[in-house]
Amino acid sequence: MENEIMPPVERMLAERACERVIVEFIHRLDLGEPGSVAELFTPDGFWYWPHGDRRVEGREALRRYFASRPADRLSRRLMTNILVTVESETTARAVSYLTTYRVDGYAGGMIEPRLPANVGHYEDIFRRTEGSWLLAGRTVFLPFGADTERLPDPVAPDAS
Repeated sequence: MENEIMPPVERMLAERACERVIVEFIHRLDLGEPGSVAELFTPDGFWYWPHGDRRVEGREALRRYFASRPADRLSRRLMTNILVTVESETTARAVSYLTTYRVDGYAGGMIEPRLPANVGHYEDIFRRTEGSWLLAGRTVFLPFGADTERLPDPVAPDAS
């Protein structure tokens, strides 16, 4: 049984630490430095999207991949239904649902609401190393998705 893996309080702390990594990942993509999400992975960690067979492995490759997002991208992701399952004192898995709102060409201010660009879920593998829970692998499944919309270039004010 799950309770036999570790004492309930330690299991709860492990679950919370993994949930924190899930939310921190999204926070860094949307509001922080996207390339810094690489720090949330183990040195040999991977990010995988089966659609198009896109796989990125290792912290440096992950840093380059996530840092390459357009500078004018505005995104907000909603994470829900986070379910962490602790498998041992050093391994856990999680499933979490995501909804992504995203546009390119953002120049500031408020824009009109849009439908989500993606709705799907992550399947995560966590490993505890040196006292911290990190992503050993993240696979994203997007059954609902579309290309990122590009906002029209702002029109220069009339000079007359």
